[in-house]
Amino acid sequence: MLRTNPVWKAFFLVPVYFGITACLLTMLLLWKGGAYTITLSEPEIAGTIVGVGAAWALVIAIFLLPWLYRVVIREDWPLRWWHIPLGPLLLRRGDPPPMPADYALKDYYAGHLTKEELDARRAAARGDVEVTGGAETTGENGEKKIASDTSEADDSPPKAPVKKLVGPKPEGAWYTGPVFFWYVKWAVLRGVDQDVVNMQNRKSVMSSDVEELHAHAAHYDNKAEYMYSFLQVMTAATASFTHGANDISNAIGPYATVFQIWQDGKIPDKDKSEVPLWILAFGGACLVIGLWTYGYNIMKNLGNRITLHSPSRGFSMELGSAITVILATRLSKFFRWQI
Repeated sequence: MLRTNPVWKAFFLVPVYFGITACLLTMLLLWKGGAYTITLSEPEIAGTIVGVGAAWALVIAIFLLPWLYRVVIREDWPLRWWHIPLGPLLLRRGDPPPMPADYALKDYYAGHLTKEELDARRAAARGDVEVTGGAETTGENGEKKIASDTSEADDSPPKAPVKKLVGPKPEGAWYTGPVFFWYVKWAVLRGVDQDVVNMQNRKSVMSSDVEELHAHAAHYDNKAEYMYSFLQVMTAATASFTHGANDISNAIGPYATVFQIWQDGKIPDKDKSEVPLWILAFGGACLVIGLWTYGYNIMKNLGNRITLHSPSRGFSMELGSAITVILATRLSKFFRWQI
């Protein structure tokens, strides 16, 4: 991200990073395991890990790279995500039509100022002419005066444009079609329709000055960040195996024990309760519903209050988390064998 022409470098590294992430995900499934038995030998496991990563990198190179080339580099704005399966056929498209004035790739730094921009805005709000650079005028007796323009100074954080899924409530009684449909959308989509980014621009006792914190973070090329957004989806899925499994085990373990005691009327034999599959499915469903409807509260309180997030940073953090879990899993087995 810091080198010259980061867009092209990100473009060529996308299949490489996808392959590495696929290798790590395969390691996680084979080494950490789950409710299944791995019968492969060590050489077969190594071959499976490398083979899956190489195959997935090839699939990405064939289908995703042509789409990214057209959308990001050639700015072929009419293309949508469902055109990705066309793969190499997209390279035969001609020049894209003129871009509409209101079209742009998602700005991952919208609403986040650099240090210089933040200092200038806050100086303007204070009327600090040394920073804002007011116009110099000459008074009646010949003395120099500096007039600072603070008419448009505003110390409130800039708001990033957010497209709402629910939209405004239509007029009418609750039982009419449009209003009733709006209530359905509100109930289903309210949790994912929250403007978490702008919620984090507020000062609080716990987060201190979030704007000041984010202003010290570098702003990378937005087109390169856009390419990392696809990688972040896969690393997030990889991290889900570890975080989701841990959360479910913490909640379902006691629940399964209570259920078995209620059903059998005694403490489970060998102090270990059985966990039916329906309880695991119940726990997974509750986790998804909780994240969908109430997860924005976690994101607004933890997310960007630690550091400024962007796809490249999120990809790095999630990839590092997956590597840490895989290493800890292997080392735990090694140390158990030594003991």
